[in-house]
Amino acid sequence: MTFKKKYRRMLEGLVADAGPREWSVYILRCGDGSYYTGIAKDVEARLSQHQAGKGAAYTKTHLPVALAYREDRFTRSGALIREAAIKSLGRPGKDLLVEGDAGRTRARKIKGAKHRVAGRRPRGSSGGAIGA
Repeated sequence: MTFKKKYRRMLEGLVADAGPREWSVYILRCGDGSYYTGIAKDVEARLSQHQAGKGAAYTKTHLPVALAYREDRFTRSGALIREAAIKSLGRPGKDLLVEGDAGRTRARKIKGAKHRVAGRRPRGSSGGAIGA
């Protein structure tokens, strides 16, 4: 079991409903097009820290950053669980979150595409070279 799976299982074991719901999960789009996911009580203040180069080590080296996505009203443990779930998504999944409803149609296409194996013909096809 990988570290990420162990960490996520541990977080899911925490009580997600205890305490005030004042935490948010956010995704920043960095200057090189990559994403950074984090949690904060005050996303605007945290974004200012990231933009000033005083946030996370990753964002310091990937400036400028802009807020791309945000989910509010979590407990701290709920926010950590959601952050871990977002971090476990691949790039296409994060793109869909950032794009919102406009990406839902594309999500179905991506979901089906991940089950294909490169270089293999679909069942029932005949003839031709592999991958042709």
